[in-house]
Amino acid sequence: VMADLLRDSNLEEEKRKEFTHHIQVQLKRMEWLVSSLLKLSKIDAGTITFKKEKIVVSSLLDSVMEPLLVPMDIKMQTFDIVGDKDATFSGDYNWTLEALINIIKNCVEHTPPHGHISIQFGENALYTEVIISDNGKGIPKEELPYIFQRFYKGKHANNDSVGIGLAMAHVIITSQQGDIEVRSEIGKGTTFHIKWYKQVI
Repeated sequence: VMADLLRDSNLEEEKRKEFTHHIQVQLKRMEWLVSSLLKLSKIDAGTITFKKEKIVVSSLLDSVMEPLLVPMDIKMQTFDIVGDKDATFSGDYNWTLEALINIIKNCVEHTPPHGHISIQFGENALYTEVIISDNGKGIPKEELPYIFQRFYKGKHANNDSVGIGLAMAHVIITSQQGDIEVRSEIGKGTTFHIKWYKQVI
């Protein structure tokens, strides 16, 4: 509809800018959705081989936070990252980067202005872990079993959400000898506990 309206030569310049902006936003959403669905389809079909490379967790988390700094700044949110600088695990850097961005992006979206996100990481003899916590809205107990299902949208989901980010993060992590658990309390926040095991158990 907006594209059709833009064809009107008598359309006011202010309206033209507004419609153009809305079209750009929607196109970006469509691009992300199509790209995510293609990635999920490739994983399902077994056509993607995850690399086995040594990943330094502290370096990975620095890269994860980079694209999230602007949306966090807009919401005046703060964050801290604490952990063992020597912690590593074996996995695919780019795919794991995408998974963690999706998880923390979810935290940013569901944490109010001036909120805080805490990231802890470490390593032991069994696994390497990353724990991501926010002090946001929290997830109702009855919704927790479903949040990693594709296209699932909870009661507090944003209107723009399509329910695929966490599903993709779950698939990427569990496809790399990993596991992800979530704990949440309404009004207090949510914690994602991610583990990459050193051997299949």
